[in-house]
Amino acid sequence: MKTKFFLPIAAVVAMAAMTGCDENSWNKEYLDGFDSNITPEQKETVDYTLTNNDYKAISSNSENKALAESQDASAELASLGTKFCFNEKITAREYIPAYLNSSSSPFFTLTDGSAIKMTYKVQNGLPESVYDAAAAHLYTVSEDDYMEAWGSEDNYIDAYAPSHPASKSIPAILKDYYDDAEPGEYAIVSYNEASQEPVFGNVGGGDNPTPPPFELSNVIANIAPGDDVDINGVVTGSCTSGFTLTDASATIFVYMGSGFDEKTYAVGTQVHLVGSATSFKDNLQIATGAEIEVVGSQEYTYPTPQVYDAATLDAVLSRPANVPAIYCTMTGKVAVSGNNINIVLSDEATAKGSIYYATEAQKAALEDGSTVTVTGWFISISGGKYCNVVVTSIAQGAAKARGRRVIKAPAVEVPVQQVNAVYKYEGGKWSVPADFSVLSPADYTAMGRRSDLTPALAKEYLPKYLASKLPYATSGAERYVLYLCYANGATAYACDMYTFDGSKWNLFDGVVDETSQFVRSQGKWMYDPNVTITLPAGKGQELSTLYYQACVDWVYENICVPLGDTSIKSGKFYVTSYGNNEYYSGTSAYQGNVDLRAGSARSQYPAGWEGYTDEQIVETEKRRFTHEVLPAVLSKLNAEAAPVPGLDVYYTINFSAYDGAATTPYVVKYKVTAPATFEFVECSWYPDGKPAE
Repeated sequence: MKTKFFLPIAAVVAMAAMTGCDENSWNKEYLDGFDSNITPEQKETVDYTLTNNDYKAISSNSENKALAESQDASAELASLGTKFCFNEKITAREYIPAYLNSSSSPFFTLTDGSAIKMTYKVQNGLPESVYDAAAAHLYTVSEDDYMEAWGSEDNYIDAYAPSHPASKSIPAILKDYYDDAEPGEYAIVSYNEASQEPVFGNVGGGDNPTPPPFELSNVIANIAPGDDVDINGVVTGSCTSGFTLTDASATIFVYMGSGFDEKTYAVGTQVHLVGSATSFKDNLQIATGAEIEVVGSQEYTYPTPQVYDAATLDAVLSRPANVPAIYCTMTGKVAVSGNNINIVLSDEATAKGSIYYATEAQKAALEDGSTVTVTGWFISISGGKYCNVVVTSIAQGAAKARGRRVIKAPAVEVPVQQVNAVYKYEGGKWSVPADFSVLSPADYTAMGRRSDLTPALAKEYLPKYLASKLPYATSGAERYVLYLCYANGATAYACDMYTFDGSKWNLFDGVVDETSQFVRSQGKWMYDPNVTITLPAGKGQELSTLYYQACVDWVYENICVPLGDTSIKSGKFYVTSYGNNEYYSGTSAYQGNVDLRAGSARSQYPAGWEGYTDEQIVETEKRRFTHEVLPAVLSKLNAEAAPVPGLDVYYTINFSAYDGAATTPYVVKYKVTAPATFEFVECSWYPDGKPAE
């Protein structure tokens, strides 16, 4: 894990090594003897690492909650208490001070002048692709899209097939639908896919004989608990724990268990079921573990529903035990209590309608206090008064009388499954990015989930998912996985990045450690944005190369080009022919230092140093470096630097200079006087900190 330090130089020199501790305990090196040592007048300089309990306290702080609400970041603040790291919206700078100022902070009694060098976690190392993909467009392929793919309004199925693959049609669909897409945008496309080719029409005989007709059984009406059953039926409704199955005689609920994906079997799906009947609280149903074979599909016409008002629903409470389901409709007010959604027909009535294991779409249509008409299969009674309904339709307000509803099957049906795919817009076209995956309904089902994962389950299941999907991955491989994530009471797409170490997939969450300083001034804790940058001497030092090359580039662009230079490697003026060192101020990206050899400067560009003594060349280079070149580079590479009201903001640079005999470390300090504006304060290579006038 990378660590970034943002501290004044005095703090770097004085800071003791921090010791790890249990994540849910206070930092012992500071708090041992806390109550007896800290007094209302105590001034301290403390090194401290936030614990999980601290993140929770920061997340629940009332002042922080108000701030987050004003920034439309309440959800992100809440997640701070579970993810234990800051991010771009919830920053340490803005949200730690309120906690330090609260009485729940262990530093509440420290006085003005105290300072805390706070180490915390922040999520800022993830590629932009993670955030862009999480905001992907969501598109579901329509019936018209399938017709166009098959080139017919008659001979088609609501799915792609081997002869008509999704990859051939979807890019054009997306380009037409998102005609204003920008490069780098993502889309998650949901579609149906058949693994076999459909047979259109009744060909009869030959290689494609007409399949035998599907005959509904006539057994459900006579089933009793304990019976072994063999049913040919049609799926007529579904929820998140099972589905209703209808044969020629009646309808029964088939219990599949909590977390069942209601989209597994569409209404009209023909199934052959072998299992056993059971009684759950005097309610008839098919027990879990039944063998289910999808045979095909057909059109299905719902029967005329029995209309329940408050009185007739009350009367139903005394119905016999273990009876088949009844297709019904009722109008009432929605009453939501946690996961329970009831339909109150009358405040005086005992019986209430109850939505049985509602789907996400149904929950969205059932707003607490609204009046709705629900229609579906009345399958059971619970708690002596709740009439459980597997809902097939929801209408806002009181429904008008209407005829039977027909579920129309596509032209020809074959077994299909719903698939999700990721597409990215790049180079004027939509295509599947090679390093992305997105979970499909079958993946959630395999994980024992209905349609989403919690963050904790994602960490547990996604490495296993990738291991099964990418068995031949090589060490160093990267994969982005999109999935529906349930957190903070809402479900939305999330994108996680995983890397393969040769044996297992590991989550890369972009979390790094940062250290910032907070000081107490005028009775309040404040973020102290002082920054120290250390440029190590020597070749191949990444940070030194970055800063010194920027110095060389600045000299070329601002000094050499006005002199007539046309190439940074021309060697005509102050910049050498290597293009990585210069003798205007002496910076060398190659050596990672400031070269103060007067002879080398004169040799590189004699005209530039005509009339100067060696001592004058060195002093001029020094002044140019500290007062001209380095401040310009700091402005470019630290554009975020800005003054903070009530604080002096300093940038301290540790660097080295070579005089031909030795490489010596020095320190230069600047004050931030305006955004990205650096004013020289002092440098240790001057005897009094400043050049002679």
